Amino acid sequence: MREMERIRTYVAIGDSFTEGLNDPYPGEEGRFRGWADRLAEHLAERSPGLRYANLAVRGKLVRQIVDDQVPRAVELAPDLVTFCGGGNDMIRPGADPDALAVVFDDAVRRLRATGARVVVFTGFDTRGLRTGSRIRGKAATYNMHLRAIADRRGCTVVDLWPLRVFHDPRAWYEDRLHLSPEGHRRMALFVADVIGVPVTGDWREPWPPLDRAHWLAMRREDVRWARTYLLPWIGRRATGRSSGDGREPKRPTPLPL
Repeated sequence: MREMERIRTYVAIGDSFTEGLNDPYPGEEGRFRGWADRLAEHLAERSPGLRYANLAVRGKLVRQIVDDQVPRAVELAPDLVTFCGGGNDMIRPGADPDALAVVFDDAVRRLRATGARVVVFTGFDTRGLRTGSRIRGKAATYNMHLRAIADRRGCTVVDLWPLRVFHDPRAWYEDRLHLSPEGHRRMALFVADVIGVPVTGDWREPWPPLDRAHWLAMRREDVRWARTYLLPWIGRRATGRSSGDGREPKRPTPLPL
């Protein structure tokens, strides 16, 4: 970890993870905050006047992020870029982590050519998630590529794979695919720690004990989860649709917070 230099412009690119689902702003229905917004707030405390853009859109695949968001990020000439992508690819049948890495690497090359500090993210270890064991091997292969790309291109790596604190179900929203508000809060603290931004709070803070009644309630939620989230997701994939179709970035222009 190295101390974070003063920055003027921060651009976040990616999918729903970076868009901030499901961490709503208090009293603002449909407007999500998320770890990247929270990180920008931490950065602004150290860099007054910071301009922040978030180009991430839910449901996007790596190729879509690279085609739609990377050129815009390059145009904005940021000092800092966070780039997380590939999760939506990994959960689709037939995903090829080797081919995805080639696309990701070219995007990182273009971003680094601007002089920006680029921060890339590995994926979580899906063994700790109730729905992720089947893709663990592909995810691990993809992560190895991402670490190699970061090393070759001089990027900072936010390594999510070993983070056991995020194995607690309370770190996740009820859809089991997106972080909860508390998960996003801890993620912002973790990223700040990795890039060298002093913050108040500790992402490692132990979770309160989980009582048996809460555990049993989560088990009863399995059927409702499948009906509410899993089946609609399967339906979208079967018809080639995405939750981000037609959706624009929530913060396309770098503006002060």
